[in-house]
Amino acid sequence: MINKPVVVGIGNIQQQEKFKDLDEALILMDKATKKAIADSSKDIINYIDEIRIPKGFWKYRDPGKWISKNNNFKNNPITYVTKIGVLQQHLINQAILNIQEGKINASLIVGGESRYKMIRAIKDNKEYKETALNQNPDFYVKADADLNLDEEVKELSKMAVGYYAIMESAYRFSKNEKLLDHNIKIAKLYEEFSEIAHKNKNGWSKQKYFAEDIIKPSDKNKYQAFPYNKLHCTSWNVNQASAIIICNENIADKLGIPREQRVYPLASSENNHMISLIQRENIIDPVGLKLAAKYIKDTLTSHRKSIDYYDLYSCFPIAVQMFCDSLNINLSSSTSITGGMSFAGGPLNHYVLSSTTQLIEKMRKKKNKIGLITGISGVMTKQSFALWTNNYIDNFSFEDVTSQAKQIDKPKALSAESSGTGVIVGYTILVESNNKKAVIYAESHDGKRVILNSRNPVVIKEMENVEWVGKKITFKNGCLV
Repeated sequence: MINKPVVVGIGNIQQQEKFKDLDEALILMDKATKKAIADSSKDIINYIDEIRIPKGFWKYRDPGKWISKNNNFKNNPITYVTKIGVLQQHLINQAILNIQEGKINASLIVGGESRYKMIRAIKDNKEYKETALNQNPDFYVKADADLNLDEEVKELSKMAVGYYAIMESAYRFSKNEKLLDHNIKIAKLYEEFSEIAHKNKNGWSKQKYFAEDIIKPSDKNKYQAFPYNKLHCTSWNVNQASAIIICNENIADKLGIPREQRVYPLASSENNHMISLIQRENIIDPVGLKLAAKYIKDTLTSHRKSIDYYDLYSCFPIAVQMFCDSLNINLSSSTSITGGMSFAGGPLNHYVLSSTTQLIEKMRKKKNKIGLITGISGVMTKQSFALWTNNYIDNFSFEDVTSQAKQIDKPKALSAESSGTGVIVGYTILVESNNKKAVIYAESHDGKRVILNSRNPVVIKEMENVEWVGKKITFKNGCLV
């Protein structure tokens, strides 16, 4: 007998009320879970054998056990908390595979953030409290290595925006686009995303932004890391939660869940090969991304199917562009159903749950549709793809391309030279204490990589107006000269 994994319940929660009416992340996740239960069947609680939760900003050890008890789950589910650095899609894939292999009947995957409440507490001079949950989960899942090198953190900190901005510059150069032309292009794309989010009932921002609002730094759109301003960046400060219930189809049949409510996983691929950005041979075209995308394209070809709905991970514009290239599709607003992470909301570590639930809701309304969700962990370090269908086509198939990618994509060494010559691979400009600093990734004269900086205002101004990627440079003591 074939075990068919199927999504039967989804729940999304969003809060933008006054501080007193805002919930902490635990309650948000619980409310999303309750919606997913109501969306499927009240008796699904008798079959959930595991709960998977991606770690957020919160401090809870094991919110899964609390949610299980609060909703009277019968089977004392195994609980997992997956730390930052693990693909969000990985949680969904593991649940699907466990069902397919007959190990479990059903799984709840749920994530939530209450950063908006945290921010409101500061602004309103209120105390932000979290429920104390000190019991560990059954399993912690974490990444195999750190996402960034110390040398990178020294210049860029751990904030993702600088790293992605460096990739944006390299991508712009690879397409032979002028700075202004490229900046206008991504601003227009994000204007279209803003329109989608404005119409999305689950979208965080209800304000429509135009390309001019996005491209121009202002008090409300602060300069982050050239060429990115605030409106180019994922929006963490949200109160949002999403829940998905996946079960074996025989359970769905037993519970009488309507056929039109069921959505099936068709295929997924993951690349978990970790190389820090500075050490990547090609910082905008990683081998693992291409291999993972190829698996999805080959799956579609074998079934003679095409994609109807996309939601490409959109933490920053470069992510959308790299996914488009890997899939051989045009850059357009059709690459998002939510409106993107800048406008629909970009909860730290569960956006893929949000985009997946919204895709499933959309797919329930029309027959014979296929949707694609992509995900990222780290600095475009790991990538995932997931195909969903509302018409059962075939058994779920999965490919982890990590070992293949490791054989091909080797990390470049860092140069021990602090002075010499080189060629710029990518760069960005940050603001530190009201002063601008350029951070440059370069290929040194010895063929190795080096991270440089410049605080020269003349150089920085030119970098904001004229392309410096590909430029031959001289450096001394880690600085441009």
